[in-house]
Order: sequence, then structure tokens, then C-alpha cells
Amino acid sequence: MAIATVLSLAVFGLFSGTVSLSNLGVAFSQAEVQRHIENAGAVGPLAVIALMALAIVASPIPSAPIALAAGAAFGHYLGAAYVAIGSELGATIAFVIARKLGRSTVRRFLGKYSEFGLLGSQKALMLSVFASRLLPFVSFDAISYVAGLSQLHLWRFMLATFAGILPASFVLAHFGAVAMSGDWGTAEWITIGLGVVTALPFVFLTLKNRKQIDDE
Repeated sequence: MAIATVLSLAVFGLFSGTVSLSNLGVAFSQAEVQRHIENAGAVGPLAVIALMALAIVASPIPSAPIALAAGAAFGHYLGAAYVAIGSELGATIAFVIARKLGRSTVRRFLGKYSEFGLLGSQKALMLSVFASRLLPFVSFDAISYVAGLSQLHLWRFMLATFAGILPASFVLAHFGAVAMSGDWGTAEWITIGLGVVTALPFVFLTLKNRKQIDDE
């Protein structure tokens, strides 16, 4: 059941993300975002958090340029922290909107793709959300909305989302910071390391499921 739910959410996110971006084609320049963040001064961190949240709630706005600009403006760790907080805030807002407005309203916004991933146990849904956050081709915002239509508890959604977005937040912020320093060798090794860490849960689940099948 868990694997089926993960695949359903992945397919949903892939198609809905592709449809929303291809139809609306919103251009969002990293350099432009970075300039606005730096001009914001002391409120720059709040600007990053607000922009990341807005990028998730307003589906067509891409969040990657914001994350890269945050890394360039604030460095690896602070940039990643602001990106993660903004992503968590935006995902939570999208989740609550979907839950409060109900399926009928969100169905008009997401179309037929709103039917994916609505069923499943709490653990399966939580795992699905966590896994979707690790997959770069899955629409972050669409998963947040569709999770709000499911039976998943809010605290489980927030925990799974935050755990899942940390690797991507650090990678994007790090690349933004590296773009300023030019130390691409270090960036490559860190990316490989994070990729290995990200893959470990999937390897564990695969081996666990294979063992269960063999036992049966």
C-alpha cells in the first residue's frame, strides 16, 4: 500500500507540475531575486521565507531561483535554514487551504489530478509525503494541496515535509553560495554525499519489502 501511494503521489506531482508550468510559464530570474533580497537588508531573511512560501502556495512560481539566491545572499547554512522554513510554511498553508476549502474547490484548481493519493494509512501517507519531498521531478506545491485532501494529520504532514526538504534546501542554498565563491569541487562532493543519504531510505524500504516477499 505504501509503495502504491508513493507512486500515485509521484505521478500526480509530475503531471500537475508539468501542466501548471507549461501553461503559465512564469519567468523568475535568480539574479533578480537575489538583488531584491540583498536590497531588503535586515528583513532579507523574512523576504526569503515569504517568497518561498508564496512560491508554494501560488503554484506556477518556481522556488529554485529563490533558494539559490538565498544561498548566494546568506551562505550555505543560513540560506538553507531560511529556505526550509519558508518551504515548511508554504506547504502548511497549502495543506490547510486544501483541507478548509474542501475537495470541490481544489478539484477546480488541480483538475483530475486531485484524485491521486487521497487514500492510505497515516504511516503510508506520511511516508509518501516524505518520499515526494526527495524527488526533484515531483511538484512540491501540488503534493501539499493533495495531502490536505487526504486523511493525513497536519502534524504528520509537517514532520514529513520538514524532514524531506532539508537535503534539497541545503543543496540549492549551497549551490547558490558556491556560485558566489566558485568552489565547484566542494559542491560536487557535498551533492554526492547528500544524494547517497537521500537514497538510503529507499534502499532500506526496497530490501525490507523484498525480505517480506521472500518470507511469504
